[in-house]
Amino acid sequence: MSLDPKGESRYFYEGRSLDLFLEARRSGNALVLEERVRRELGGEAVVTGCFSLMPAPGGLKGTWQAPGAARPQEVTLTPLDAARLPLRLPLSPGLSALRRDDPLAFLKLNRPWVTLPGGRAVREPLSGVTYPRVPGASGALNAALQDRQLRHAADALDCRALLPESAQKDPENGYTLSAAITLSNARLLSLREDVNYYCGGAHPDNWTESVILDRETGRVVPLTTLFPKLSVARQKTLYLSAVKAKVDAECLDVLREDADEFTAHLSTTGVNLTPSGLPHVVTACAETVTLPYATLRGDANLGSPLVKTLYPK
Repeated sequence: MSLDPKGESRYFYEGRSLDLFLEARRSGNALVLEERVRRELGGEAVVTGCFSLMPAPGGLKGTWQAPGAARPQEVTLTPLDAARLPLRLPLSPGLSALRRDDPLAFLKLNRPWVTLPGGRAVREPLSGVTYPRVPGASGALNAALQDRQLRHAADALDCRALLPESAQKDPENGYTLSAAITLSNARLLSLREDVNYYCGGAHPDNWTESVILDRETGRVVPLTTLFPKLSVARQKTLYLSAVKAKVDAECLDVLREDADEFTAHLSTTGVNLTPSGLPHVVTACAETVTLPYATLRGDANLGSPLVKTLYPK
């Protein structure tokens, strides 16, 4: 249980692994936590259980009772020191941060993950989120890939917990990630992540994020480290020139007006730009275009060992 008497409290059952949300109030000296669940889309949350807790040596003690139940169940809560729990995953910066900042999510995700046949992908078992791996990769690169998957897995579980009960088992709802390696050479690894999600709000949504990693260090490589002259303004100019043949006039107007930020992934042929942050109603206009490496030679840091892998002699 993550307990915040003045904010959002939540807990989960080990066999279910989706958060249940608690509304806190005081009744005399007792802390009362009402478990509230939405049954249907558009419906109001109903009380499905209630904790009544009092301070006790080493923690809190009291009862939990479901509406209409004949008798309450006794409950004892003691503080958890997540830092003392053994790691079930390889140590990584993201795993350490999750253990420190969100122990409840750490408890769910700190368990063995499933390596798929061939070793080129790993599945997180609770969320079902799958993410690429590189056989024989450095420990630093593996940690970076695990941390990106960790973030998506936590987001996927959070999203499904926000859905009403009737929608939680529908595979069309929730959070779906499609992640793929777009370039892998001696020094660079580039990936594209496409997320579609529906967490119970007004409408489904989606976004695309790309990343370029240094294979030796696992660190993110900004696009401008490789191509210092490829500013956001120049990206937009080159993007609009290339996208004309791929979209209709209406989308082109939208992109001229709203495409001010891009996410970039590398491929064998060039730098691939996808608009990010477009309003939901026009996300269908977010076509990806490829800027060939040959046209970007003047923008590139040709003295960089990383860039030399993109411009072999």
